[in-house]
Amino acid sequence: MALTLALTALAVVLAFAVARPHRWPEAVVAVPAAGLLIAAGVIAPAEAAAEAGRLLPVVGFLAAVLVLARLCADEGVFRAAGAVMAHAAAGNQNRLMATIFAIAAATTAILSLDATVLLLTPVVLATTRMLSVPATPHAYATAHLANSASLLLPVSNLTNLLAFAAAGISFLRFAALMTLPWLAAIVVEFILLRWLFKRELSVATQRVADQAVHVPVFALVVLGLTLAGFVAASILGVSPAWAALGGVLVLGGRSLVRRSGTVTRLVAAADLPFLVFVLCLGVVVDAVMVNGLDTAMQGVLPTGQSLPALLGIAAVAAVLSNAVNNLPAVLVLLPLVSAAGPGAVLAVLIGVNIGPNLTYIGSLANLLWRGVVRREIATGPVEFSRIGLCTVPVTLVASVVGLWLGMQLFGV
Repeated sequence: MALTLALTALAVVLAFAVARPHRWPEAVVAVPAAGLLIAAGVIAPAEAAAEAGRLLPVVGFLAAVLVLARLCADEGVFRAAGAVMAHAAAGNQNRLMATIFAIAAATTAILSLDATVLLLTPVVLATTRMLSVPATPHAYATAHLANSASLLLPVSNLTNLLAFAAAGISFLRFAALMTLPWLAAIVVEFILLRWLFKRELSVATQRVADQAVHVPVFALVVLGLTLAGFVAASILGVSPAWAALGGVLVLGGRSLVRRSGTVTRLVAAADLPFLVFVLCLGVVVDAVMVNGLDTAMQGVLPTGQSLPALLGIAAVAAVLSNAVNNLPAVLVLLPLVSAAGPGAVLAVLIGVNIGPNLTYIGSLANLLWRGVVRREIATGPVEFSRIGLCTVPVTLVASVVGLWLGMQLFGV
């Protein structure tokens, strides 16, 4: 009975997050669902508080990165990226696609997948309009790379932050182990999306007048120092959230002094309702786990860190992501594989980051992307999944093989 109630609560929370009627925040349903499970005795108040406490540092880090991404946008980082894309096109969409891939991969890795979906995708759409070329292949590039290219750093995705905490490795070791999977995902996605959209990419771009590119030097320097701060914090055993906060304080302070931003705008960028949703979702998932799902999943997951085991773990994670969304999937799977070692944890991460390219429900980023592009391109769940079926299996295998090679190289 308790498991049924917990699963029902999880289904309702996820269904609301997907539909978002009237664009209400996800927390509108997640908070009452978590409260109901506590009141019904499905999960003890102490257990719920412990789970929320475990997630709180991760959520704080996410808030800082979201604000940092918005400040970079205000400083003109993405406008400059659009000018670079237009200049790189020069009558050839393949060059445009390659430039978008490079910028989207870097944006996702450093500023998180939300920045790629919400801040870079509109710039890409505007660039394709200016060049008079089909937007679809380039929009799908940002959609897929928001998920696939989020493998590199702990800051690239909320799922990464959770896996980083579970893996028990340093920031640098995480990045080292995930470099080959990240590169493999980007290369495979580039090859397959170019093949899938070869007809659209054959359209020549319109010539546009050269535009002066304003390089936001200050913002880029602060961003580089923040990234270096992530590494230094990891070496010193300090939470990387402090480095992110430092970047926010510098860029935020600059915007307030110049009166180009306000405190209200900065608080809004942190998306507090979404952060509350993450905490409550963690409580709901924990209620599902403690009432029997953990035992059931242990019978499905492979054990060990051999290449077949890693492939199996990633496949299970990918399937679960498309069944219940990747955030609940990672919350379910990490406690079950963490004892096997960091390789198994990172295999879960590959599954929950690449797998969501298969369906809209796979990640919240997909749903955000759908809202951004729906006025520009004709795409639906069937088309999204058709393209995902062509890319996800190959990308998943290539990235897991990259992880296994990295483990051999770095002695994990």
